Amino acid sequence: MAHIVIIGAGIGGMPAAYEMREKVGKSDKVTVISDRETFQFTPSNPWTAVKWRERKDIEFPMRSYLERKGIDFISSGVKRVHPDKNQLELNDGKTVDYDYLVIATGPKLAFDEVEGLGPHGGHTHSVCTLDHAMKSHEAWEDFTRNPGPIVVGAVQGASCFGPAYEYAFIMDTDLRRRKIRNRVPMTFVTAEPYIGHLGLGGVGDSKGIMESAMRDKHIKWICNAKTTKVEAGKMYVTEHDETGAEKKKHELPFAYSMMLPAFKGVDAVFGIEGLTQARGFIIVDKHQRNPKYKNIYAIGVCVAIPPVEATPVPTGTPKTGYMIESMVTATVDNIHADMAGKQGDTEATWNAMCLADFGDTGVAFVALPQIPPRNVNWFSEGKWVHLAKIGFEKYFIRKMKKGSSEPFYEKSILKMLGIEKLK
Repeated sequence: MAHIVIIGAGIGGMPAAYEMREKVGKSDKVTVISDRETFQFTPSNPWTAVKWRERKDIEFPMRSYLERKGIDFISSGVKRVHPDKNQLELNDGKTVDYDYLVIATGPKLAFDEVEGLGPHGGHTHSVCTLDHAMKSHEAWEDFTRNPGPIVVGAVQGASCFGPAYEYAFIMDTDLRRRKIRNRVPMTFVTAEPYIGHLGLGGVGDSKGIMESAMRDKHIKWICNAKTTKVEAGKMYVTEHDETGAEKKKHELPFAYSMMLPAFKGVDAVFGIEGLTQARGFIIVDKHQRNPKYKNIYAIGVCVAIPPVEATPVPTGTPKTGYMIESMVTATVDNIHADMAGKQGDTEATWNAMCLADFGDTGVAFVALPQIPPRNVNWFSEGKWVHLAKIGFEKYFIRKMKKGSSEPFYEKSILKMLGIEKLK
């Protein structure tokens, strides 16, 4: 009997548990360890932050759904991974031994790297977690009663730019519906070298389409921007040129701000030699397996992926929906093969695919592979994306409650593009 432990129960960890349970034998044990009792659908956080969703709409207790499928669940969280002992130290002082470990924790949010950043003692909001989105949710109504300038975007080292764009346009849509958009100057501040870079070197005509959308919505932007400090109602930003040299300093007043932080690895793994790199992300090979600790695998945002290109201000590479889905399948297949005494050879594609909602419209992109030159380099916009994102939200939450590991992107987006298989 093998014990497979999965740390994390988000959009990577929970599907991994279901898929693993279906794949391994009845005598094998699958355990999920999380630091909370609930599943939260993170892609809906930008909607929640402007009161388009309530917590109950995108969160549900997950213990009963996991246990119904024969998956053990522990909600005390992991304090430290001890890979040399194949053991986890939990926050409640207990320990759990494992034969195989899947790390799907997501990131630690590095608000502390910019003075005054973040919702915990800082002056900016966040949509990275549901708790953060709910804090904005509570503040948004007060802001709309006394509107003023908005600064929104992503700081240096950020690697997931999509939610920043989503939130900027969702705020614009909400303000227009309230008929107060004319009272809210909006500036998008980003470490990207140009609008629509997305940490991917651009996808299709993302630059032209995104710039046009921002001009149409009267959103100004500052690229190659390093956020140096945030005070109450004021953000200090240094703009750089294409060589990385300082170009201009900005002092941006705001009545409301949401800035995505840089990501790091979580404390439970940070600094473990051979398991993580300098930022604490898990080192994996093309089979999602750590080269030093070969019974440890990782999926999702916690995985170390180098930037697709050097940029004047540091930017990271996003881990989008299909990429995570592909990592899950590869990890499950390779663990199952290893348990059978075979060499696991399934590779995750690491292609980038995303649906980004803009409130009443949206954009979708596909980058195959994520690093140029690409076999598919597709970017599109339209109201259909907004509807597709709503459909995806409902589908994914229902899938998690049902206990299904059915892939979404293979069956839906690929069919839409007329692609039979990703390579």
